[in-house]
Amino acid sequence: MNFIVAPFAWLMRLFYSFAHNYGVAVILFAIVVKLVLLPFQMKSKKSMVRMGRLTGKQQELQKQYANNQQKYNEELQKLYMEEGINPMGGCLWSFLPLFFILPLYQIIYRPITVFMGISTDLMNTLMETAKGLGFDASAYNVAYEQIGLSNFIHEHWAQFSQYESQGLIDVNFNFLGLNLSSIPRQQFAVLKQGATWAAIGLLLIPVLSALLQYISMQVISKSNGQDQQQQASMRFMNILMLAMSLYWTFIMPGAMGLYWILNTVLMMLQEFFLGKFYTNKLNAEEDEKEAKKREARRMKMEAAQKRMEEWEQEKEKYSKPKKKKPQSKAGTDKKQPSTTEAGRVNDRPYARGRSYKADRYDEEEKEQ
Repeated sequence: MNFIVAPFAWLMRLFYSFAHNYGVAVILFAIVVKLVLLPFQMKSKKSMVRMGRLTGKQQELQKQYANNQQKYNEELQKLYMEEGINPMGGCLWSFLPLFFILPLYQIIYRPITVFMGISTDLMNTLMETAKGLGFDASAYNVAYEQIGLSNFIHEHWAQFSQYESQGLIDVNFNFLGLNLSSIPRQQFAVLKQGATWAAIGLLLIPVLSALLQYISMQVISKSNGQDQQQQASMRFMNILMLAMSLYWTFIMPGAMGLYWILNTVLMMLQEFFLGKFYTNKLNAEEDEKEAKKREARRMKMEAAQKRMEEWEQEKEKYSKPKKKKPQSKAGTDKKQPSTTEAGRVNDRPYARGRSYKADRYDEEEKEQ
């Protein structure tokens, strides 16, 4: 686990050494994370926008195959393939931010061994020194013991500065009057002693986080082109995300709440601009496809018209009357004898045999 967290801890140390403010370091960390994830989330956003644009066709399939769920699923998958959409493409990338939240949580609640990268032996030495100065480790939950020790070291830095060469950092968790190492749920006890901005501000972090989460969900649904039916189907998931946002920022240190708030704001901006960008881009792609279809239809009609003209020309060519054969010069007015006349002699001497005799049958009768 350490080899995964180590690069994130190094990045946080770099930002803190640059800004000398823990809140600013968290903000810079959130911005860098968002920039790193942007190419993947652009792909996810494009898929989500394309999915939203298929709502009408999907509803038509639902009506058409209302009584055949298997056929509906087959036709829906076919529609996705035709449009080149992966239904899971928009969901898989949405889990990537968790890959950054978990290491950040390790960095925040273990500032000595993770954020500063100090060894366990030196950690024990620091603990013994702090106890000698009055630090009560039992007042803190075991999980947040290092946060308490880090705050104590900041308050008594003169006694611990000798360990700076070994990697110890004077961490100041104060940001806008709020101690980002404190947990909002613990502020109710503080309020009993008197209302302070430090306590009220920390309690406002979960409220602001939940409010921004709700606004973010509305922006995302609209930028994805979801209709009211799709928004209704996502209502349970939205409520779950809203509850998780409120709960997590309530039980975690204020630094995690600050990161969550900033991440939500950046998400809204990203969804708004990417949604607008891909909507315009897909509109242009559809217009181009439609123009190509119109051009293909026009060319097809022109080809058909050309074939029709060629056919008409061929038809006209073969339907012209044949020219009459020229008559012979001699006896042009003389009617030619019929060739169907049996044994014609006049112009067809070869029509009868050479042994023909006109009175042949008369001689045979005389002999009898």
